Amino acid sequence: MKRQKRDQLERAFGKGYQAGIDGRSRSICPHETGLTRQQWMSGWRESRTDQWDGFNRMAQIQKLSNLHYH
Repeated sequence: MKRQKRDQLERAFGKGYQAGIDGRSRSICPHETGLTRQQWMSGWRESRTDQWDGFNRMAQIQKLSNLHYH
């Protein structure tokens, strides 16, 4: 059971990170409350921060791939 919950959180982070890469608004988060929303928002914020720090789109996609969040 714990593994399944961890996978949901990893998936939420990855989906949020991907939304940030695509330049989408954080208001499109599909989760209303809870840990999955927090993880989605964390992924979105990290993606936006990476862009502001100079990561290009390909570097962000590579980072997402290396984190195994997809």
